[in-house]
Amino acid sequence: MMSGALHPAAAHPEQTRGRRFAESAAPTRSDFQRDRDRIVHSTAFRRLVYKTQVFLNHEGDLFRTRLTHSLEVAQLGRSIARSLRLDEDLVETVALAHDLGHTPFGHVGQDVLNVCMKDHGGFEHNLQSLRVVDRLEQRYPAFDGLNLCFESREGILKHCGKRQALQLEAQEPRGVAYRFIHGGQPSLEAQLCNLADEVAYNAHDIDDGVRSGLLDLAQLEQVPLVATYLRSTLIDYPQLQGRRLLFETIHRMLSQQVYDIIDATSAAINEAGVNSLDEVRQAPPLVRFSAQMRKESSELKRFLFANLYRHPKVHETRARAEQVVEDLFRLYLADKALLPSDFADQADHPRACADYIAGMTDRFALREHERLTGLKLFS
Repeated sequence: MMSGALHPAAAHPEQTRGRRFAESAAPTRSDFQRDRDRIVHSTAFRRLVYKTQVFLNHEGDLFRTRLTHSLEVAQLGRSIARSLRLDEDLVETVALAHDLGHTPFGHVGQDVLNVCMKDHGGFEHNLQSLRVVDRLEQRYPAFDGLNLCFESREGILKHCGKRQALQLEAQEPRGVAYRFIHGGQPSLEAQLCNLADEVAYNAHDIDDGVRSGLLDLAQLEQVPLVATYLRSTLIDYPQLQGRRLLFETIHRMLSQQVYDIIDATSAAINEAGVNSLDEVRQAPPLVRFSAQMRKESSELKRFLFANLYRHPKVHETRARAEQVVEDLFRLYLADKALLPSDFADQADHPRACADYIAGMTDRFALREHERLTGLKLFS
């Protein structure tokens, strides 16, 4: 979107707070476009295709991965951003990068690494995503990382604990962690990505849950948000059933959530009277659902936790994934010679172990675990 068409409170690329290492402007692309392109060409982004969302990668070819999830977040984010006159390229950058630091095996990998690293600063995937774009990607001769704009890095750092924020602030005064210490909000584009992330994973986890056989339409009829659009679909198509019925229900639910965000956010922006990014940073969160949609979305999230994420079959694969990550960390920590040289040579050995494991795909972690232990935990 051309900058002149942007809302005054949007993040305007020509007003970026810049990069940590100065670079000349590109002749044909805005700074946020360049950030998006750097993400797409990164090694970490390609690895997302073999990283788990909910179902482990070997369990089926059609389940979502971190890559397809990130693309769905980007699509939803751009659609909403266009209606709100926000910078679509920045939204897409943050959406495509927000899971770069995720471990293999979904949240279980993060949880295990956090326990393994409890005496060494812990592990959190949002911080790891920032670490990937700031340090771990090695593509350019003049700097480590991708040297993204401040606004892109700010959006990637979605969560941050006080201790980690203080450490980041000491390294980068008034930087991306400042708001976690002193209060304030990120850009509207970053706020939008946070909400688009929630909308995307709620919708696609319904689809994957039914595809896996762990959920069915009878259960979903008990969830008000889903039931509303299931009923409206059947009114229009009384004979519809199976996957077409599910797809149309999800399609209608997603569309209404998008319209709801546009309407509720537009009203919030107008009520707040913000006319610059600085004013957005000092306002309360402005990208939002309506109160009713927030209630129904939260109910759906609770349903998915109870009936999908904590399903015994999901838990059973979780236990084996935990063993893979625990064993790998223990082995690498005990013998740095097992790590590739660029990780083995790092001064902070525990962090290097975590960096290496976090960068693995599901299938590489399984192969590496079998090679080092002789155990085949997944067939």
